[in-house]
Amino acid sequence: MEVSVRLFAGLKERAGTDRVRVELPDPATVADLLRAMDLPPRSCVVAVNREYAFADRGIGPEDELALIPPVSGGAGAHVAVVTGPIDTAALMAAVRDPRAGAVVVFEGVTREVDALEYEAYAEMAEPVMRAIAMQELTRHGLCAVAVEHRVGTVALSEASIVIAVSAPHRAEAFAGGRALIDRIKDEAPVWKREEGVWVEGTLPHQTVSHDTS
Repeated sequence: MEVSVRLFAGLKERAGTDRVRVELPDPATVADLLRAMDLPPRSCVVAVNREYAFADRGIGPEDELALIPPVSGGAGAHVAVVTGPIDTAALMAAVRDPRAGAVVVFEGVTREVDALEYEAYAEMAEPVMRAIAMQELTRHGLCAVAVEHRVGTVALSEASIVIAVSAPHRAEAFAGGRALIDRIKDEAPVWKREEGVWVEGTLPHQTVSHDTS
């Protein structure tokens, strides 16, 4: 059978296209796809229908498939991938809550270079970030969470990501904000290019669940 596979960042650049067609046996698994793509071991992971998948996951011709190279870096949670400047004040306002005694905001900004370029698998990045937001909201007892990640060109000193959290006390707010940025950088399919070179990162964890119930 033939399947369509989406490519991002360095993989897309090397292939010269954002989508390739691959011939696989029927039935097929993620392991069959990786073998057919002839990629170095541990150089990427596979997303099936916008969720990270292990080698034994079955796949079919109608599935949405994507190769995820190493990444750079609901009620109570606002999450978005955006193409223009992030309004930090609006995110702070979004997490205001009468139960909250602390609001913490983190801005990740471009430094030392004129600009950075970001690309995201937005259809998957938003659910992954939303799941992370809801998990950390519960884990740290936060009142609300707001996260926006920018794609495209981000100029010097402009924000590529803004995270705002509110909590009853400052300790929970600081801990929750720190956990959010660390996990989003590790798990969300977002890539960064600096001075024409895709920044080498780490393969995303495959354990995040989109279930926020």
